[in-house]
Amino acid sequence: MTDLASVTPVARAGGNRDMGFAIGIAIILGILFLPIPSFITDAGLAISVALSVVILMVALWIPKPLHFSSFPTVLLIATMLRLALNIATTRLILSEGHEGTHAAGHVIEGFANLVMSGDFVIGLIIFAILVTVNFIVITKGATRIAEVGARFTLDAIPGKQMAIDADLSAGTIDDREAQLRRRELEEESSFFGAMDGASKFVRGDAIAGLIITAINIFGGILIGVTRHDMTIGEAADVFVRLSVGDGLVTQIPALIVSLAAGLLVSKGATQGAANAAVIGQLSAHPRALTLAGGLLMVIAVVPGLPFLPFALLAGGLLAGGFIIPRREAARAAAVESARRQDDERAKLAGRDSVKDTLKTAEIELVLGKQLSVSMLPNHSDLAHRVSRMRRKFAEQYGFVVPEVKLSDNLSVDPKSYQIKIHGTVVSSHTLRIGDLLVLADGDAPPDVPADETREPAYGMQAWWVAGNYAAELKRQSVSGIDNMSVILTHLSETVRNNLPQLLSYKDMRALLDRLDPEYKRLVDDICPSNISYSGLQGILKRLLSERVSIRNLGLILEAIAEIVPHVRRAEQIVEHVRLRMSQQICGDIAEGGVLKVLRLGNRWDLVFHQSLRRDASGDVVEFDVDPQLVEQFAAAVSGAVRERLNLGKRFALLVAPDARPYVRMLVERMFPTLPVLSHAEIAKGIEVETLGLLS
Repeated sequence: MTDLASVTPVARAGGNRDMGFAIGIAIILGILFLPIPSFITDAGLAISVALSVVILMVALWIPKPLHFSSFPTVLLIATMLRLALNIATTRLILSEGHEGTHAAGHVIEGFANLVMSGDFVIGLIIFAILVTVNFIVITKGATRIAEVGARFTLDAIPGKQMAIDADLSAGTIDDREAQLRRRELEEESSFFGAMDGASKFVRGDAIAGLIITAINIFGGILIGVTRHDMTIGEAADVFVRLSVGDGLVTQIPALIVSLAAGLLVSKGATQGAANAAVIGQLSAHPRALTLAGGLLMVIAVVPGLPFLPFALLAGGLLAGGFIIPRREAARAAAVESARRQDDERAKLAGRDSVKDTLKTAEIELVLGKQLSVSMLPNHSDLAHRVSRMRRKFAEQYGFVVPEVKLSDNLSVDPKSYQIKIHGTVVSSHTLRIGDLLVLADGDAPPDVPADETREPAYGMQAWWVAGNYAAELKRQSVSGIDNMSVILTHLSETVRNNLPQLLSYKDMRALLDRLDPEYKRLVDDICPSNISYSGLQGILKRLLSERVSIRNLGLILEAIAEIVPHVRRAEQIVEHVRLRMSQQICGDIAEGGVLKVLRLGNRWDLVFHQSLRRDASGDVVEFDVDPQLVEQFAAAVSGAVRERLNLGKRFALLVAPDARPYVRMLVERMFPTLPVLSHAEIAKGIEVETLGLLS
C-alpha cells in the first residue's frame, strides 16, 4: 500500500498534464468556430506574445538544436493559436468595429495607437515592413536552411553509421556508446526532417496574416458603409486601425517565432548557447578586433562624419583586442594549474588506494629503464602502432583484444622488456639498444661484424649488428629490424598465442549483443537450455586456441545449434563447428588457393586409431597411447616440421578426423602455430599439395 500511495500522485499529475494539454488544444479549435468576448481575446493575445518570447529565449539558450526537438510541435501549436485568435478578432472587428477602436479588445487598440501614432497610413506602412521582413527575409532564409540541413543530414547518415561501426570495431567506444550515438543520429535526422516541414507553418502563417488583414480592411469598410451608415472616411479610419492593430498583434509574435526558428536551424553543429557561441567566436580573434578598431578610428577622423560614435566603437574594439588575449592566457594558466593539481591528487590517491593495487592490466608491456629512455622520443609512434595492431587483431580474429598498458619498471633489466598477460610474465627478452636484428638467410651470417642470437617471437636464428652498419646492410640487400619492431612483433605473437585467455566473458557478451536480432533469438533458443553462456565461451576459446577466427560468429552459432541438442562434450561440439567452418579455416591457411599439407603416415594413423577407446555408441571416451610411442611421434614431428619451417613454407598437418584433437594436443607443445586439419575439413575447391608423409 505504501508503494501504491507513493506512485499514485505522480501518475495522477502526469495524467492531469495530459488532460490539460488536450483541453488546451480543444479550446484552440473551439475559438475557430465559437464567438468569444473581447476580454478573452485580450488574454489569448497576451498568451500568444508570451509563448513566442519563451520560444525565442529557449532557442537562444539551448546548447544543441536536438535539445529542443519538440520545436516543430510547439511551432504548430503557436501557429494554430495565432490563427484561431486572428479569426476571433476578425469576427469582433467585422461585427462590432463600428463602435470604435476598442471593439476588438484593448490589446489591439493599444498596439494600433502605439504604432500608428494617430495616422493609419503610418500603421499600414509599418505593418507592410514587418510582413516583408518576416516573409521575405527571416522565413525564407530559415526555410532554405532547414531544407539544406535536412538534405545534408539524410545524405550523411550512412557515413556516420559506418564511422560508428568502425569506432566500435576498433574498441574506441563500447556498445552502449554506439547505441547512444545511433539513437542521436536517428533523432537528428527526424528533427531536421520535421524542421523542413515546420518551416512551411511559419511561411503559411505570414501569408495568412497578410490575407486576413486585407479581408478585415475591405470587409470592415464595406460593412461599415452598407450596414452602419458610416462614411467611407470614417469606416476606413476605424477599420484600418483595427485591422492593422490586429495584424501587428499577430505579426509580432510570428516574427519572434520565425526568428527563433532561424536561430535554431542556423545553429547547426555549434555547441553551447547562441549568445556564448556567437560572442565567444567573435571574440576568439583579437587581431580582427584590433584591425576593426583601427579602421573605425580612421573613419572617425574623416571630415563630414560624426567623430564620437565611431571613436567610442573604435576604443571599445581596441580595448577588447588588448584585454582578451591576456585574459585568455590567464585562464589557460589557471586551467593548466588546476589540471596539474588534479593529476597530483590522483597520483597520491592511487598510491594510497589498496584497491588499485589489486587491478591488473590484461596485457602489459613492461620496459626496462634504459630501453624506456631510448624509446621515449618514439613513444607516440609506439602507441600508434600498438593501436593498429589491436585493430588488425579485431579484423582477423573477430573480437577486440584488451588495451596494451605501456609501463617501465626499475626491477626489470635495463635493456630488457617483459610481456605480461593478466599480471603474469609470459615472455621476456633482452635487446641491444641501437643495434639491428638481422634474420638468418641460410647458415651464413651477414658480411659485417655480428653476434649470433635468437629472434624472440619465433625462435629463428638471427644476428645482432651495430646500427652504424645500416648502410652496409642495405647495400647487401639485407634488412635490419629495429628495437621497436622486434618488441611489437614479439608482442603480437605473444597476444596471438594467448587469445583464449584474452576472450573474457564480458567480451563474449558484447559480441552477442552486437548480433542481428535473428541470431540473438538463436542464442536465446540454445542458451541456457542446451548450453550455458560459459560453455559457449569455452567453445570460442577452444577455436581461438588453434587460431581459428571467430569473426563469422553467426556461422559458429548455427553449427553449435545443430549439434548441441545431441552432444554435450565440448570437444565434439568444436569438431562439428570446425567442419562447418572448413571453408574459412582452409582459406586462412592456403596461399594462392593451394593448401600445403604434411600427411600422417600409415603407421601413425594406425597407432592413433588403436589408442582411441570408444563406448557402446562408438563415441571416443579415452585416449590411451604408449608413452614410448608419444616420444617417437614427437621426434618424428619435430624433424619433419622443422625441416619444412626452415624452408619458409606455410603448411598444415593432415590427420584422420577422430585423431585430430589428440594429435593437436601433442603437437601444440612443440609447434603451437602449426595448424592440424582432418581429412573431413578440406573444403571444396581447395587444391591440396602434399609436402610429404610423417612416417
